[in-house]
Amino acid sequence: MTIFSSSRLCARFGLSTPIVLAPMALASGGALASACARAGALGLVGGGYGDLAWTQREYTLALQASHTNRIGCGFITWKLDEDASALDWVLDHAPEHRPRAVMLSFGDARRYAARIAASGAALICQIQRMEQAPQALEAGATAIVAQGAEAGGHGMNALNGRATMTFVPELADWLAAHSPDTLLLAAGGIADGRTLAAAMVLGADGALVGSRLWATAESLAPQGAKELALRTDGDGTARSAVFDILRRKNWPAPYDFRAIRNPLHRAWEERIEELRSDPAAAREAYDAGISAGDYTAAHATVGECVGLVHDCAGAADVVRAMGEGATAALDNPRLQH
Repeated sequence: MTIFSSSRLCARFGLSTPIVLAPMALASGGALASACARAGALGLVGGGYGDLAWTQREYTLALQASHTNRIGCGFITWKLDEDASALDWVLDHAPEHRPRAVMLSFGDARRYAARIAASGAALICQIQRMEQAPQALEAGATAIVAQGAEAGGHGMNALNGRATMTFVPELADWLAAHSPDTLLLAAGGIADGRTLAAAMVLGADGALVGSRLWATAESLAPQGAKELALRTDGDGTARSAVFDILRRKNWPAPYDFRAIRNPLHRAWEERIEELRSDPAAAREAYDAGISAGDYTAAHATVGECVGLVHDCAGAADVVRAMGEGATAALDNPRLQH
């Protein structure tokens, strides 16, 4: 796809399509990361909360299955502050097996920047507000992800979050003035060729794609959750602290969690403090839902772009279709003003 030949992201990481797999905890495993890498995207394994055994298994699988150097890993920064053993394990590989990139989100990346740089991996920092950009540059980020509040999973809460449509061009302008060599990725609401093209028109070098690749054959997300997502449109998600409380995840403010707004979520979404103070009964219902695969109680982690997701195709087909769709959109004469 020659239209991407000028993409700085593609040039930096040897990609054919300017897509990076979001390192979704417990979903972006080795099979998904390697499928994306083989298709010409950058595949980030979802190291997430830093579980060492999970990271070892899935990162090893990604390396074995990818046959490329387009594999990396991502972690939740505030969890690394508690235990960075999984990051250390990934970085301690022989040079040819070290991650091409490490993505850090939700915390201060500066304390890990030196060891990531020493490994030769590129640092990708995800941010949600303009005020976080200088810290990412101080950490030496090769790329900054502008995550809009439309995104699935964890992100900035409704009070503080930004929309992808306005956040990306504002950050693009700021980087052009302050650090023009830093790459910019858009995240949140990007699920097809049109939205990938839109991100690039807004000034991004490419996109970090989560929800669309979550709903693929290789994703480790439960099948029942994927099937629910295919029946849900963009009105059907909500961002709140409900599922973090039910899952016993002590996320710091101002971050919360977007997922499908199922009956258990609806029962508590306007009673957050009550749920915090006495979560036992709701947690019992949630745990039972997880055990039974009952998604009236268990969570399905997708963003507002779920309404653009209509199948659970293979990841390579998704990457290819997004690239072809973006090429067609960017070639559209109506856009050539």
